[in-house]
Amino acid sequence: MFAVLFLDAQMGLIAAEEMFRGTLTQTSVYPREVAKAALRWNAAAVIVAHNHPSGCVEPSRADEHLTQTLKAALALVDVRMLDHVIVGGPSVLSFAERGLL
Repeated sequence: MFAVLFLDAQMGLIAAEEMFRGTLTQTSVYPREVAKAALRWNAAAVIVAHNHPSGCVEPSRADEHLTQTLKAALALVDVRMLDHVIVGGPSVLSFAERGLL
């Protein structure tokens, strides 16, 4: 599951949406759809999150690539990407905390 938190200019929560749902091993995420939703909500920033059913929160190369692609796409419409969070069971990884954003 891939979700997005849409935030206003004061970093207050406007909305939270589950945007994509996938299989046990992958989910297709479309940056265009995330950008459209951010514009629809008039968001100034977003935090994205997805789960790893395996429980391992280490980001894959695909996770890292998606993060950079989303960040670039959102920047084109003046929306900041504050974090990408991976949830795996009780564990959580923050790209921002790891310096990966």
